[in-house]
Order: sequence, then structure tokens, then C-alpha cells
Amino acid sequence: MEVELESRLAVEESTEVDLDLLQRQIEALLFIAGEALSLKELARLTACGETEAAAAVQRIDEAYAERGIVLREIAGGYRFATAAQTREVVEAYLLPPKSSLSPAAMETLAIVAYLQPVTKAEIEQLRGVNVDGVIKTITERRLVAEAGRKDVVGRPILYKTTDEFLEAFGLRSLGDLPPLEEQADGEGLPLTLPLLQDPAASPAGAEEAAPAGDEAALGGEAGGEG
Repeated sequence: MEVELESRLAVEESTEVDLDLLQRQIEALLFIAGEALSLKELARLTACGETEAAAAVQRIDEAYAERGIVLREIAGGYRFATAAQTREVVEAYLLPPKSSLSPAAMETLAIVAYLQPVTKAEIEQLRGVNVDGVIKTITERRLVAEAGRKDVVGRPILYKTTDEFLEAFGLRSLGDLPPLEEQADGEGLPLTLPLLQDPAASPAGAEEAAPAGDEAALGGEAGGEG
């Protein structure tokens, strides 16, 4: 009986050590990753089960809860980000002057986010202006990407938002977008859309600051159609 107890304790101790190692491995992966990593990906990289990966992620989340760096669940995965209380100093270090997206870019981005996949012509119909420059800007910043072509005459390019968009705006998924008011014109397109808030202009009291890489990705001059 005593031997069985010692054996069971040894197994439990071994499991605990393995979880400690797994926690360190996942922490290292999250530190070097340039994007959010899903539990499935973390499990594959560390050759463990998703349950074990989830347990390690939970431990990391608890360990970093009160630090300047926190763990965020976003875009279907996990990544490290700066804590809300550090936003002011992080932005002062990283963001160049006039780093916000222009109002035109934010409006176009909102249209893509809510109506995706959407064509340039549909965006221009809503905005009433040419959006070539804006589409180029938000595409170069990897906030939107091509999503195939629409099956109509001319087969125009369709646009959708990206995982970088979700990360930059602190969204776990598109389901976290503010509710869209159900209004439509004769073409079936919404007349009004909630405007997204530029992360670079968000107040320091927001729930959490966006990861440093995402803040920098929104750099560029404000104003104009770009």
C-alpha cells in the first residue's frame, strides 16, 4: 500500500514537472511569435494534447495577470500584449507623430468589416468618392486582403478584413464588432455603419493596449484619402 502511494505521488510529481516544462515552452513560443497561436498550433509545436496546452496557457495567463505584459486571447489564438496601464509610455516610444489612420481609411475599413466580402465599387457607392488610395493604404497595412472575385460581369475583386485587423482593434472575432443597424438602400447596402475607433487614438483607459507590433502597423500620416 505504501509502495503504491509512493508510486502515485511520483507519477503526479512527474506530471507537474512536465507541465512546468510545457508552460516554459509555450511561453517561449508566444514570446517569439509574430501572430496569435491557437491551442491546436501550440499543442502541435509542443507535441502535447490541447487539454495540456490549455492548462499551460491558463498558468501563463495567471502568472502575467498583474504584469506590464499580459496574455490576450484574440483572433482564435493567444499572444502577449502590453497591459492597459502601459499604453501611454508604449505609444510614446513606438508611435511616430500623426500615426492614426485617416478618417477616410477608418470609414472604408468599417465598410469592409461589416459588409465583407465587398467590392471597391460597393465601397465607392457608399462613400461617394474614389477609394483607390484608401484601399491601397489599408491593404499595405495588412488590415484588409483580397477575398477572391465576385461572380458578376467584370469579376471585380472582393475584399475582407484580416487577422491583423482583429488584433489591431482588439477583437477576438468579427462577432465582437459593435451591432450594425439594419438599414438598407435600394441596392441592399447599409446606409449607416458604426465607425470603428482607431486603436492609435484610443484612451489609455481601454481594457488592454494592442500589441506593440499592431500599434506600429497603423503608423502613417493622418488626413486625406490615404
